Amino acid sequence: MLTLRNLAGTGLRVSPIGLGTVKLGRDKGVKYPSRFTIPDDQQAARLLDLSRDLGINLLDTAPAYGNSETRLGPLLQHQRHHWLICSKVGEEFDPQTGESHFNFTPEHVRFSIERSLQRLRTDVIDILLVHSDGNDLDVINHYGILEQLEQLKAEGKIRAGGMSTKTIEGGIETLKRSDIAMVTYNLDYQDELPVIDYALAAQKGIFIKKALASGHIAEASEADPVHASFDLVLGHQGVSSAIIGTINPDHLRTNVMAAVESLKAGPSND
Repeated sequence: MLTLRNLAGTGLRVSPIGLGTVKLGRDKGVKYPSRFTIPDDQQAARLLDLSRDLGINLLDTAPAYGNSETRLGPLLQHQRHHWLICSKVGEEFDPQTGESHFNFTPEHVRFSIERSLQRLRTDVIDILLVHSDGNDLDVINHYGILEQLEQLKAEGKIRAGGMSTKTIEGGIETLKRSDIAMVTYNLDYQDELPVIDYALAAQKGIFIKKALASGHIAEASEADPVHASFDLVLGHQGVSSAIIGTINPDHLRTNVMAAVESLKAGPSND
């Protein structure tokens, strides 16, 4: 069973593993090692129940995850109080083409957050991140998008904000101007470690994406790559939570148990 930890600087308490929900809403244009079938509502509800039983309280979704938000809205009715919802702005997915496009204008940010609130059937989104197109600093500086998130926070529409970044410079600038950066960090890719180090020193939040390399971690050379992954990711005191996207209950249990073992052996940021 996972124990909640402080999401630095926000007043929120978050599970060290979050459930990524892209597979609840989208099966086109994704980079997983094997094909999958989007679960029906009954299967999705069971997955959420299992996640809650395992101590997970963080759900990661986005408009770019197909109809993930739309499905989560009714599924979370009567249990909304249990969950922290992390959604995003900036990336839009076209289910017809399987392609994405990006829009960071103030008008679109406002439209996107209102749409997400409606889809998720909630009056506040706990964490809102900008879905970067890779040009992190341009998005931050040209559009003033992190200041837009601060305005949404002042209005009570979100509780914390930040960006899912792709560069060291963008990650650090995000942490200077907002609450949370989501970065890639795993056994095969550790380039963005300076962002995590900065977050620890500045007491800001860090979410990890692709902690298991989008399912490709089984190809790693370690004897037990899942345990080794969590030893690395959760062993850093700057990490608030690692987002793991799975629709397989057995995989979810295995991942959480591996995370629990790593947390027992490593440092805590409670």
